[in-house]
Amino acid sequence: MKRKMLSLLTMLLIGTVAVFAQSKTEKFEVKGNCGMCEKRIEKAAKSVEGVTEAEWDKETMMAKVVFDDSETSLDAIQKAIAKAGHDTGKHKASDEVYNNLPGCCKYDRSESKDDKDDHHGHQH
Repeated sequence: MKRKMLSLLTMLLIGTVAVFAQSKTEKFEVKGNCGMCEKRIEKAAKSVEGVTEAEWDKETMMAKVVFDDSETSLDAIQKAIAKAGHDTGKHKASDEVYNNLPGCCKYDRSESKDDKDDHHGHQH
C-alpha cells in the first residue's frame, strides 16, 4: 500500500514539474519588411507544435516566441521561419522561397556580420 501511494505521489510531482518547467521565451533576429512579412513570420512560428506565442517587430526585426521546450526547440522554430522565406540568425531561406515572396517582402540579404555589429553599436 505504501509503495502504491509513493509511486502515485511521485507521478503527481513529475506531472506538476512538467507543466511548469518547460515554457521558454526567446528573442532572435528575423529579416523582413512589412505587415505581410509579420503575418507570415508569426504564422510560420506558430505552426511549430509547442509554440504558444509569436510576435515579430518590423522596426527591430526581432521575433519573440514562447514555446514548450519539451515539444520543440528554438532551432526548429527558426527552420520553420526560414522555410517560409525569412532569414534568421541561424537559418537562411532558400533562394527559391525568397524569390517567390511578394516584392514588398523582399528584404536586403546582403548585410554582412560587420554591418550587424556596427548597427547594434549605434543603439547604445
